[in-house]
Amino acid sequence: MNSFGQIFRISIYGESHGKSVGVLIDGVPAGISLKSEDFEKDILRRKPNKTGTTPRIEEDFPNITSGIFNDKTTGAPINIYFENKNTKSSDYDFVLQTPRPGHADFVASRKYKGFNDYRGSGHFSGRLSLPLVAAGVIAKKNIPEIEIEAEILEIGGEKDYSSILEKTIAEGDSLGGIIECTAKNMPIGLGEPFFNSLESMISHLIFSIPGIKGIEFGNGFEAAKTKGSENNDRYISTDGKTATNNAGGINGGISNGNDLIFRVAVKPTSSISKTQETLNFQTKEIENLNIEGRHDACIALRMPVILEACTAIVLADMIMVNKAR
Repeated sequence: MNSFGQIFRISIYGESHGKSVGVLIDGVPAGISLKSEDFEKDILRRKPNKTGTTPRIEEDFPNITSGIFNDKTTGAPINIYFENKNTKSSDYDFVLQTPRPGHADFVASRKYKGFNDYRGSGHFSGRLSLPLVAAGVIAKKNIPEIEIEAEILEIGGEKDYSSILEKTIAEGDSLGGIIECTAKNMPIGLGEPFFNSLESMISHLIFSIPGIKGIEFGNGFEAAKTKGSENNDRYISTDGKTATNNAGGINGGISNGNDLIFRVAVKPTSSISKTQETLNFQTKEIENLNIEGRHDACIALRMPVILEACTAIVLADMIMVNKAR
């Protein structure tokens, strides 16, 4: 449900317009140096501080309430929460009778019988990616030898996307994008087939991020267009290095020591300023919908650090599972 991991285990909580959002992290070894300043870099990367991102700016200070003593992890669960201070909840009153296309408004109200917090999408909000980033900071400290980096490949189908982004913002619309994530200095042997294969665990957590609609590893869907003689990765050294990396660093669900490479598809933001149509559930009539509030025109712009965090969380857990074996 709201927890993930076997040994390095995270549980996230909170809603977009509630008092706070946060994460409880269990399984962190004792003695790791950790201070609130360690979170600043990645939290800043996630913040909406560029063209195409939401004007909702939160302080995002990590309040650490347990698991840290004298700037070192104690081995106890670490709880971190972030206060929600800059909210405009009245912007969302309309969703009770006119759910927004592309959002979780309708399904959440039916699943939870109307008791869900719908403000700012509640527990389904991208705001919940902030606790993931915080957990990722700690995960990275557990695997300092692995270098993880994600980058935007394209926005709206364009590699040079500044023009199409500005045009789309002016139109009141939104864009999606493709992000690539790479992990270097990977060990051999991470992954527990069948069901806890490395691809399965990464995909599981990545698909928990709001807005992710697809994932591919290595050559991905392009592999379906090639022959085995073209797609197979030829070994070139006794440590398992290969001439190509079409497998994306994974064979049989297990890391092979080459770079871990995957790409994700991020959908266009569902909340847009353009007039849309939806069903009014009270009148049962189709009517125009004009969404108010503060929204990203492209959530992909803030996605790289979130992907890095999720990758680090999975790898930290997989390494601990390997050690336990």
